[in-house]
Amino acid sequence: MSALSVELLTIGELAKTADVNRETVRYYERRRLLPRPSRSVSGYRVYSEDSLKRLRFIRRAKALGFSLSEVKELMALRVNSITACDRVQERTRAKVADIDKKIRSLKQVKDSLGELADACARRRKSNPCPILDSLDANGWFGARNS
Repeated sequence: MSALSVELLTIGELAKTADVNRETVRYYERRRLLPRPSRSVSGYRVYSEDSLKRLRFIRRAKALGFSLSEVKELMALRVNSITACDRVQERTRAKVADIDKKIRSLKQVKDSLGELADACARRRKSNPCPILDSLDANGWFGARNS
């Protein structure tokens, strides 16, 4: 491919090259993360290298935990601006704080599940399962079986 020519990709080629499926490409188009493609003479969607770059950008941002709305904001900030880096850094720090919060929450869930599993291991065979009892704290099962 010469510097002046632009390689055009079909939706299948774009999806395969970016390691996503075709429906993902169409979904990103509907969400306006990817521009609507032009059409070939035969009516096929054709995508430019820019679409491939955008799709890879989206995938990397999603892999780092950014939502599609956040990805859209990041893409808008990609326009050269003096404050773009500061704004992206601010959003990234907010994402890190959100991830830290989720980690704390998941640790609490893990600890609770560990305690329930330990209680289950200590129970007598004739006693009810502590895990099921914990899940049925409002007595739904007991009420239904009565």
